Amino acid sequence: MSPTRSATYKTRSREAKKLKKTKNIALLAIYAALYAALVYIFASISFYALQFRIAGVLRPGIAKKWILAVGYAIGVVIGNIFSPFGVYDLLFMPLMSLLAGFAGYLAAKPFKQNYFVAGAVIATIIPISVSWMLSQLFGDPMLATLPYLLIAEQTVCLIGAVAFKLIETRFKWWQA
Repeated sequence: MSPTRSATYKTRSREAKKLKKTKNIALLAIYAALYAALVYIFASISFYALQFRIAGVLRPGIAKKWILAVGYAIGVVIGNIFSPFGVYDLLFMPLMSLLAGFAGYLAAKPFKQNYFVAGAVIATIIPISVSWMLSQLFGDPMLATLPYLLIAEQTVCLIGAVAFKLIETRFKWWQA
């Protein structure tokens, strides 16, 4: 006895959802691993008040999929394992990264999931968070560290947004 059209459709629908979930988990894992690897490779410039975190070029990609905010936060935890700042970099910054990622995604959504909008939002929240963390750790005034961090983060995210835009012209990476 052959299955009905409805049963066949439901089975295919379930399989499609499972495949989409699997792709999202794979994309999240790749994103987290790539972020952590870039932090590790460029560790000498990824920490302190005068940081230029190259891994930040990945942040604008969150504009296309909210799940990447989770991958970003996981990447921050793994990348910060070697940080000299302990609990701040292992708990506070991943939490702020997750919130910044979600804020970037939500801000970009009405602008056709624009990389530049997501990057600008994330690159505003993260420097404020890092500046606050440094003020707690070392007593550095936020106004002393924030301008440089803001410029560095906006620059990195701008580079990332341009890179993602160029990649998007040839490949819809978030749909693969």
